[in-house]
Amino acid sequence: MYYDQLETRCVQGGYRPGNGEPRAVPIIQSTTFKYDTSEDMGKLFDLEAEGYFYSRLQNPTCDLVARKICELEGGSAAMLTSSGQAANFFAVFNIAGCGDHVVASSSIYGGTFNLFSVTMRRMGVDFTFVSPDCSDEELEAAFRDNTKAVFGETIANPALTVLDIERFAAAAHRHGVPLIVDNTFATPVNCRPFRWGADIVTHSTTKYMDGHASALGGCIVDSGNFDWAAHAATFPGLTTPDESYHGVVYTEKFGRGGAFITKCTAQLMRDFGCCQSPQSAYLLNVGLESLHVRMQRHCENAQAIAEHLAGHEKVAWVRYCGLPGDPYHALAQKYLPNGSCGVVSFGVRGGRQAAEAFMGRLKIAAIATHVADARTCCLHPASTTHRQMNDAELAAAGVSPDLVRLSVGLEGVRDLIADIDQALAAV
Repeated sequence: MYYDQLETRCVQGGYRPGNGEPRAVPIIQSTTFKYDTSEDMGKLFDLEAEGYFYSRLQNPTCDLVARKICELEGGSAAMLTSSGQAANFFAVFNIAGCGDHVVASSSIYGGTFNLFSVTMRRMGVDFTFVSPDCSDEELEAAFRDNTKAVFGETIANPALTVLDIERFAAAAHRHGVPLIVDNTFATPVNCRPFRWGADIVTHSTTKYMDGHASALGGCIVDSGNFDWAAHAATFPGLTTPDESYHGVVYTEKFGRGGAFITKCTAQLMRDFGCCQSPQSAYLLNVGLESLHVRMQRHCENAQAIAEHLAGHEKVAWVRYCGLPGDPYHALAQKYLPNGSCGVVSFGVRGGRQAAEAFMGRLKIAAIATHVADARTCCLHPASTTHRQMNDAELAAAGVSPDLVRLSVGLEGVRDLIADIDQALAAV
């Protein structure tokens, strides 16, 4: 690699054009790829050669963009998926199947919670949810003999709890399993979980990485640090012959740095087809080129708005780890010293009705089932993204009835504060 700074990786990572080749990442908008002989294509099906034959599994445009994200996170291999939800599903299901168990933070995105607690339980994978603030004893008690992974979010959506990555990684490794961290809100600009012991990182690239609400997408990055072969009995899918690929053993053929992503591509992408389109990958790369610049502005705006809300008489509470009084401020200083994200969660005095009335009065910020792009938007999670949860589950996820999730965009901060003030004045 001929560059070192993360800013340069955002702009130039993943793709180095040769003489006379396109300066921008090319869009290879083709479902299929031509070969001269069946023998040539057969080598691809046997994982004996590198190349492309069908974009449901791999596509050159997607691979170039995945390579950039891999460089940003400091990983060994990566793959794009059709959404962040698909990335989280693949990352877990790649190593945990029917009869297995996973430990997960209870403070996670509502869609991920439902994926784990409902859909994957129907597939035979059981989950134990623990508070990100649980004691060491409570965390240890969550593990079982059949535990295959630990899962958490760097900054939880929308509770904005900060995961103690190092502590959760240490617990996972004591039990011989990897820590999977969803790094969507922080992005590698503000946190690189591999440095703190995480083994697999996922992203909803739909959010800050894309940055403009243009294209759905997800990504999985492997650190290359977890030694699957050292825990061969726990992960037979990686360490024993895969009969659907003529008996290939992924750890033997692709090593510690390539086994996880190769299996995830060859098996799960083949069978589930949750592929990102080349056009979406191209748009994602355009967003990645300015990620380092945008994240700084998102954080500056969010910090100013959090400080303003903290002193407002009509605001009951504010959650933003950049505030000195926030319960996660100390963890943020450790893991997110340069800023966290542009999302601020707060409660409007008067509860659910007041929160909904406030949102209805906003003129710049839009009510949208989205977060983390250039335009400011807001959401009432208890009524939308987390509405499938009961009261106890909402409380465990840190979602109260009065919670408003404000995704602060790139607009002028004075305009945003004025918009918030006029909306609160009408409540």
